[in-house]
Order: sequence, then C-alpha cells, then structure tokens
Amino acid sequence: MTGDRESAPAPRTNGHAHRRRHGHGHGHGHAVSAGADRRLLGTALALILTFMVGEVAVGLIAGSLALITDAAHMTTDAFAIALALVTMRIAARPPKGGFTYGLRRAEILSAQLNGLTLILLTAYFTYEGVRRLIEPHAVEGQFVFWTALVGIAVNVAATWLISRADRSSLNVEGAFQHILNDLFAFIATAIAGLVVWTTGFDRADAIASLLVAALMLKAGYGLLRDAGRVLMEAAPAGIDPSELGTRLAARPCVQEVHDLHVWEVSSGYPALSAHVLVDTGGDCHAVRRDLQELLRASYGITHTTLEVDHVHEPSGDGQGHCDDPHGPRHVGDTGAPHEHAGPAPCDH
Repeated sequence: MTGDRESAPAPRTNGHAHRRRHGHGHGHGHAVSAGADRRLLGTALALILTFMVGEVAVGLIAGSLALITDAAHMTTDAFAIALALVTMRIAARPPKGGFTYGLRRAEILSAQLNGLTLILLTAYFTYEGVRRLIEPHAVEGQFVFWTALVGIAVNVAATWLISRADRSSLNVEGAFQHILNDLFAFIATAIAGLVVWTTGFDRADAIASLLVAALMLKAGYGLLRDAGRVLMEAAPAGIDPSELGTRLAARPCVQEVHDLHVWEVSSGYPALSAHVLVDTGGDCHAVRRDLQELLRASYGITHTTLEVDHVHEPSGDGQGHCDDPHGPRHVGDTGAPHEHAGPAPCDH
C-alpha cells in the first residue's frame, strides 16, 4: 500500500471523502461491468418471452393448471429479468445531489419486489391446486408432457446464460432464482403430464402445481430475507461484527474500538465506520492504514471511515471521547500479544 490509497479488490464500492481530526476517508473508483451482464440477461429474456406465449395457449387448450402455473412463473421470470436490466442502468449512475451513494439500492428494491411477487403467486396457486385436488379437471396429459419438455430446454438455456452474469448482485441473483425454480417446476410438470397421459390420473397436474408453488415460496422468502438485511443495514452475511471489533482492538497500539458499524449499501458493497482510540505515543495515521489493510485483506471491506484519536486527546469542545458511544466497546488487551501484519504502527 502506498500513501493513503489502496487498490480496490473484488467488492465494488463507491467513493467518498471524510475527515475528522486524525480520521481519514479515501475514495475508490468503481467500474460496473454491466455490459456483458445486460447482453446475457437480454438473451434470456427473449427466450422466456417467446416460449411463455406458446405455453399460455397450450395450457388453456390442455386445461392444465400446472402449465398455467409455469407460465405465470415465467411471467415473473420475465419481469425479474426486465427489472434487473433497468436497475442495472439505474444503479450504475454516479452519486448526484442528495443521493450520495448513487441509486445502488434500486437493485435491493427490485429484489424485494421479485420476492413479494413470488409469495403472492404461491398463495394463489396453492389455493387453485387444492381446489383441483378436491374437484379434478380433465387434463390433456400429452400436451402437458411435450410442452414441459420444451420448457425444460428453454429454462436450461436461460439458467446457463444468467449463471454467467454477476450473481453477487441480489438483482441478478433474483432473476437467476426465478429461472432456476422454473426449471425444477417444468421437470415436475413433465412428470405430471406423463402420469396423466399414461394413467389418466388428472390430480397429478394439481400435485405438480402445488410443488411449483412450494418452490416459489422458498425462492421468494430467500429474496425477501436477503433484501431485508440490506435495507435494515444488518452486517453482511458471513461477517460477525463482534469478532471483527475484537480483531481491530487486538492490533498494535489500539486501546479501544467503539461506534463500530458495518453494513451493506447494496449487495457486494460493504462499508464500515468506527472510532478507534490509540496509545498516547502511537501514530494515528499508521494505525488507520494498518486497520484498513486488515479490513481489506480479511473481510473484503474497502469503503471505510475510521476516526482515529489518541486515548487522552480531548475533543475540540473540551469534552471527552464519545461520552455515550453506540454499541459495544472492544478493548485491546495490552498484556496479550497483538496480531502483526508488517511494521507495527507503534514503531518509531
């Protein structure tokens, strides 16, 4: 690392500058590689729309709830991909005016809308499936079977296309989950069509539609949960703030870490801020660089705002440091060995 600027790793971040006493923020440039993703998603969207029109017609002719359920799911597939394409462009816009982070959270709103759509469709098709189990309708199993086989081929192609896009984005992951669940749904529908065709057991079609509804519920819940974590500014999955704070406090010269906040601005965009108290003789700037390197190397967090002060340094208004600090205090153990990664910040 040279000076105060470090190279940006895989997680995409946005830039900002911030300084409080010894605290220092640093900017990052971020290129959104959305061109290839848009082409992949656009091709998948064309495949799905083309097949969906034919499936609706066949489903009505065959009297198959499973096919109509699949077609409805494909409608949400198309909607999810279209939203992904739109929000990719919105999220790529640079910060402007009051939107200091840009519009990156548009993708999170899109993911929530996708998840809610799946939940609502689950409720409807569960009702219809149960009704048809009680009062079975005549179903043309042969039509269902062959149409489902074509649907499997279309979804395999669409799944492969979207799997090549950047799935670290909840936006793209939402579209992928739609397509993947629809692939499983078509397999169930093909089996149901074959059963109806060969045995005349019409309830197999309703059973397949209920299985599709269960898959939709699972995918919808997952999207709502993950998007909700981002909107509630929870710590990114896989990062334990308590463990992270303990590691920061264990670095050379660090006496205490408090006001520690770690969150995601958007999927794949973690951020962190904290107040760090350093030994009286420590180099605040060196400590900050050391902590930034730890966060980058161990957690992939490059967007950091660290306020670093000496333990006994009074604030500008004559008051002590953070009379009412937010969250737990992580205190360094001066008697225990510190982690080391290069020259110690306390070396003079």
